[in-house]
Amino acid sequence: MKTKLWAILLVIFTTLLTSAGQILYKRGADILELTPSGLLHNYYLIIGVIVYVAAGILIVLALRGGEVSVLYPIIATSFIWVSFLSIYFIGESMNAWRWIGVLAIIAGIVMIGYGSSRDVHPETEAF
Repeated sequence: MKTKLWAILLVIFTTLLTSAGQILYKRGADILELTPSGLLHNYYLIIGVIVYVAAGILIVLALRGGEVSVLYPIIATSFIWVSFLSIYFIGESMNAWRWIGVLAIIAGIVMIGYGSSRDVHPETEAF
């Protein structure tokens, strides 16, 4: 099964949604009150949950359009988006280790994409 472009784009979009959800979770956690009223009025947390549910539905739809071994690793880009969004929305900073992690994630996704684009036959592949 060849992975379709729309499925890849949809997975990328869902990673943006889940990353936004994570930022909303963080904002909600900062003002969290563990009371019924506090939870019902924690709009960051409520919107974060809604965004996560929507992303979950979209990822299931995206998986219909391709190979899970290609699409699922793209979800790792959410770590990249969260890193950048946390700088802007939460005021966190990027250190050298975080940049190395971002580069490692990008390299891994590129390698998976390259590997999936090859027509590999296990019986002829050398180890």
